[in-house]
Amino acid sequence: MKIITTFLLLLAISFKSNIEAFSIGNTRCVLPMKVVERQNLRRCWLSSAKEQNGDAVSPPSQIESIVKNAKELLSDFGSPKERKNNLIKAAAAGLAVSLAVIPEAVAFSFVAGVNPLVGLWTTVMLGFTAAALGGRAGIISSSSGACSVVVAALCASHGPNYLAATALLAGLIQIFAGVLRLGKFIRIVPHPVMLGFVNGLALIMTKAQLIHFTDGGKFASIASKGGASLYGIAAATMMFVKLLPKVTKAIPPSLGAVMLSSILARVLKLPVKTLSDVAGAATFKGGISVLPKLGFPAVPISLDTLKVVFPYAVIMAAVGIIESLLTMQLLDGMADDGKRGSTRKECIGQGAGNMLSGLTGGIGGCAILGQSIVNMQSGGGISRFSGMSMALFLAAGIVTCAPLIGSVPVASLAGVMLLVCLSTFSWSSLRVLLKIPRLDAMIIGLVSYLTVTKDLALAVFVGTIASSLGFAWKQSTSLTGSSSVADDKKVYYLNGPLFFGSCTQFQSIFSPKVDPNKVIIDFANSRVMDHSALEAINSLAEQYGDEGKKVYLRHLSSDCAQLLKKIHYSKDGETNLPSYEVELDTSNDPVYGVAEDANLYEDVSISKA
Repeated sequence: MKIITTFLLLLAISFKSNIEAFSIGNTRCVLPMKVVERQNLRRCWLSSAKEQNGDAVSPPSQIESIVKNAKELLSDFGSPKERKNNLIKAAAAGLAVSLAVIPEAVAFSFVAGVNPLVGLWTTVMLGFTAAALGGRAGIISSSSGACSVVVAALCASHGPNYLAATALLAGLIQIFAGVLRLGKFIRIVPHPVMLGFVNGLALIMTKAQLIHFTDGGKFASIASKGGASLYGIAAATMMFVKLLPKVTKAIPPSLGAVMLSSILARVLKLPVKTLSDVAGAATFKGGISVLPKLGFPAVPISLDTLKVVFPYAVIMAAVGIIESLLTMQLLDGMADDGKRGSTRKECIGQGAGNMLSGLTGGIGGCAILGQSIVNMQSGGGISRFSGMSMALFLAAGIVTCAPLIGSVPVASLAGVMLLVCLSTFSWSSLRVLLKIPRLDAMIIGLVSYLTVTKDLALAVFVGTIASSLGFAWKQSTSLTGSSSVADDKKVYYLNGPLFFGSCTQFQSIFSPKVDPNKVIIDFANSRVMDHSALEAINSLAEQYGDEGKKVYLRHLSSDCAQLLKKIHYSKDGETNLPSYEVELDTSNDPVYGVAEDANLYEDVSISKA
């Protein structure tokens, strides 16, 4: 046990960005630190020995360093009293969320086709690791519906061992994505796609909660005793969540509401389903026997196995990363603490969590928005320990307090999640549907629909592509031109971007056959964006050259001018420029870069004006 504890501490410490140093044997390791975010910085040990007052100072022992850094990992900087309060607040939030994740973990286990205990232990392993190594505080990770749907067919055809292998491989892919910093591309996801994702996820969560109010495939009748008890406990829980903050802020509202409604159901002996009724009594029997075993999934190590597992692993990794990063972005806005989560760390944290989940027979998962919002609203956004304590409380509950947890009414937890669904859905998106561009409104609806009916990765991919194509089309039609003729020369004034989508529009502005011998093209209000734009300029100049006319390019950036020269620069030092000339005006020429790799052209120096 000591070896496992030490290993987990070292694993968490090694990825924590705000730790000073730790020692392993005689080797002192210095880890990166965000200096600008830290106050009252303490001296850390470097690889070379330091001296004070002429005496060499011995480095701290291995155990001292681990304990010191573990304390920093579990609490924020500040006074001892603030640390204690933050730790207690984070732990209370973690306790509240540990109850809220149970119905989801059990339900998603059924979706994937495995025992509910598998989903619960997946939440423990993934939740702890992702919280310790992830991109920001407050994120809750668990087995998720998006990932469970992906692997359901695999479990049905090959069994749960292949699910564990898929989670292991998906985690490895996510770690590679984090190392390669691929998470940064989440920035290109447009706002309408984000709104569609949030709305679709809110609908999915609502649908998952409404299942608990059914009996025999139909909604329970409120006229019956069972139906009245079911709806009454859910409504009471929702009322407690709203009223408790007005009475006390010492207890997270969701935790207090679940406790009060559970006591109410027990005292009144209401006929409501409990977690044990849904997941089975064996799930909450407790004891050491329910602990997962650490080991490689029992699948053949062969190319055939890889062919089966790899496609599912890639989809799971993509879905998990996308949902986790979008959740992190939303929590960045909720926290409003001036900090932005690290996409690289989140990918690595999710990957490490899924790998550990796979090694313990789990099904994998990702960050989940609903429980993350519960955690933030309960005050868990101040420390990573909220997510870690969620996993610890859940693990302790499964082993030692399983019967007590199993007695919690499902309706209580459903009431909490229904409030989360209401706050998750972007109601403002409905109010602005008729005020925003029709394309954006269509994308919100499309992404919401695909999120509910297909999967998140496909929804985000289709939404981003549709937004990009719509933007490109709009920009391609925005290029316009005007002209004036004086002193046997014609001046064209361009307005708008010149890129691959507007090249045809660019060509239609000019009339090489009827224009005078001297033509000036003014780019003062235009921008040359890419290689297609450069070729369009060359092609136009050649058309004028064929007519015995010359083109003068005015107000181009120096970067653009030099790239035009590079296209026609030969290795023997001679240029083969078409019939145009660039007019240089360093005081008025704009300065901007072209989306083109200058290294692909011949070696001609580029002015940095």
